Amino acid sequence: MKNIAIILLFICAGSLQAQDAKLNWLTDFETAKEVAKAQEKPLLMYFTGSDWCAPCKRLKTDFFNTAKFVEKSKDFVLLMVDLPRQSGVISKSQKRKNMLLSQKYNRRGSYPALVGMSSEGEILTALNGYDHRKGTESHFDFLEEILNKK
Repeated sequence: MKNIAIILLFICAGSLQAQDAKLNWLTDFETAKEVAKAQEKPLLMYFTGSDWCAPCKRLKTDFFNTAKFVEKSKDFVLLMVDLPRQSGVISKSQKRKNMLLSQKYNRRGSYPALVGMSSEGEILTALNGYDHRKGTESHFDFLEEILNKK
C-alpha cells in the first residue's frame, strides 16, 4: 500500500511539473511584443517577485499551474516580469529592464500584477494582487476580458 501511495505522489508531482513546462514564459518585452504581433495574440504581462512575494507564489500554484490556465494560455503571448530580491536569479541587465517595465506598466507597485495588452501594444486592462481565499475565477474572467477587447 505504501508503494502505491509513493507512486501516486510522484505521478501527481510530475503532472504539476509537466503543466508548468507547457507554459512558454518569455522574459524580454520587445521579443514578446514581436511575437504577439506576428501571432496576432494579446500579450499577458505577469509582474512577480518570484523569490519573496508569497501571493505570487500562491498565484503560480492556484492559477498558472492549472490545466485550465495551460489551455487558456494558448490564446496569449506570456511575458514574465520578475523582480527577485536575491542576486543571481536573473541578470542585472534583465533586472534593470524589468524595473523599467514595472515603473511603466505596474505603477501601483503591487505584486502579483497582470497587464493585458493588444498585439499592437495598447494596454487593455490590468489586475493587481491575489487573495487565495477568493479563488481564481476573477483571474479567468480577466483573461476573457482581454480576449474580448483585443
